[in-house]
Amino acid sequence: MSEALDPVAVLPHLMQLGTVLNRSQLVERAMDHVGIPLDRPAMTVLVTLRMAGQPLRVGEIATRMQVVGPHVTRLLHDLERADLVRRVTDPNDQRARLIELTDSGAAAGGRYLEAILGWFTSAVADWSEEDRRTFGRLLSRFVDDLQARVAELD
Repeated sequence: MSEALDPVAVLPHLMQLGTVLNRSQLVERAMDHVGIPLDRPAMTVLVTLRMAGQPLRVGEIATRMQVVGPHVTRLLHDLERADLVRRVTDPNDQRARLIELTDSGAAAGGRYLEAILGWFTSAVADWSEEDRRTFGRLLSRFVDDLQARVAELD
């Protein structure tokens, strides 16, 4: 017999998760681990490019970050000056530009992910492989479905 989801019972856990993430300052601690003074949005650009594994157009970075293009463009200027990203010609359209990580940008993004993923991995280290897979699958599904519902509100 399966138990039905009780949103009233889940809500405090979601709120507690938000509090843990904010109060623990995991993001800030991971950014300190990077060793480069960046703010959250700039780090998000580096992580977005690192996780993509390939250069992206500004619009694609913005879509993945769920922000508008001009916001990313402003961030890119600072990241370029810091030699963390560079603009390259799109091989499929010589008129267009892609954004790629420099070696130092890839290393910074890697150090950030190493810190964050290390903490998350240690939090579930005692879980069975099946529990970790189920959690990942359900969390992804929940976030996707919640985003879709919120998008309907707009």
